[in-house]
Amino acid sequence: MRQLATGRAGTGAEGEELSLAERAYRAIRDRLVMLEIRPGAPIQEEQLAQSLGVGRTPVREALKRLQYERLITTYPRRGTFATEVNITDLAHISEVRKELEPLAAALAARRATAADRAALTALRRELESAPAGARDASDLMRLDLQVHRALYAAAHNPYLEDTLVRHDNLATRIWCLFLDRLSGMAGHVEEHGPLIEAVVAGDPETAARLARGHVEGFERAIRAAI
Repeated sequence: MRQLATGRAGTGAEGEELSLAERAYRAIRDRLVMLEIRPGAPIQEEQLAQSLGVGRTPVREALKRLQYERLITTYPRRGTFATEVNITDLAHISEVRKELEPLAAALAARRATAADRAALTALRRELESAPAGARDASDLMRLDLQVHRALYAAAHNPYLEDTLVRHDNLATRIWCLFLDRLSGMAGHVEEHGPLIEAVVAGDPETAARLARGHVEGFERAIRAAI
């Protein structure tokens, strides 16, 4: 599975070796987000530890964070399960994202470092490297996550980044649930090209406008697919 770009909030300096708990958290999180662990499925600590090559303690630490992020839930005497994807959450998630995604995009356009701009430019080249229609749907979703997380990181506000990563994860789970009904998904992901261009060019107004339009388009596409 392709390595996903991740938010940097709370992970220390860029390039620092990740702790076992952080590695477990990121791996399990992305399995949940991409529905590789299906909604409602039981979470087996020992099985996860074996598949990740870590002990059960890092997995337990990761699961505590994932419960806070609403990706798993624990029931007394029943166990821990992947959270169900509830389509009624779409309106609430979109309310948050429509306000904060434009803010993050504008801040990224103002604050992005040379390294941020290089990373975003590389992602834009990847978007353009092959026709989106020829890409596997799951690859498109992973690329979508990478772009979002890189944009949030470029805003250089760890609290905003943390909030948006969590809400984008929840939105992506909804998107993955309807992959077979979303014929326009490739175009949705390709919308990131102009947004990245605006951020790299240092144009906060255009970046904010494109980010809001992207979130609104996501919500419309999901509602049309229901």
